[in-house]
Amino acid sequence: MTITELWRAQQVGGRIRILDVRTPSEFENTHIAGAYNVPLDQLAEHAGDLRDSAGGTIVLVCQSGQRAQKAEALLREAGMPNARVLEGGMRAWLLEALPTKRIRARISLERQVRIVAGVVVAVGAFTALTVSPFFALVPLMIGTGLAVAGITDTCAMGMLLARLPYNRAATLCDTESIIQRFIAEEDRSPR
Repeated sequence: MTITELWRAQQVGGRIRILDVRTPSEFENTHIAGAYNVPLDQLAEHAGDLRDSAGGTIVLVCQSGQRAQKAEALLREAGMPNARVLEGGMRAWLLEALPTKRIRARISLERQVRIVAGVVVAVGAFTALTVSPFFALVPLMIGTGLAVAGITDTCAMGMLLARLPYNRAATLCDTESIIQRFIAEEDRSPR
């Protein structure tokens, strides 16, 4: 689903619900109004509940669309054919300057990875030039890690940074209550 299609459907009150599969801290930083946050790593255990309550279209959102595609495959496998991925994810939504909600401002995980990788490469290169050529292994390892992250669409550094206290949500992500509110909204929506 394109951002234009979602925006128009929201304006006319269509039966669309938004499921944001990013981490709780990413969700706190900025999300589409009315979205429910069920992180991708917790989605599998709740797929059955979601399937049983899923009338209308469910739009899956992440930062760029990659995690949302994984979520869509998982939900389709669980018997939920009405899940659609928001093309371009939050990045595209924000580029169009469409309305969002923010609970707490943070530096995005993607930017944190770039900052950390850049600093480590710069320090490694500098120490390789000034202290010992063996420090050239540091930028080599970071470059290799970034290439592997691009090829496999997983990022070990991002997963490590996500565990830092700064990147944890101010409130715990109570997935059970979020799922219950998601189900309750379906019960209230017009058929």
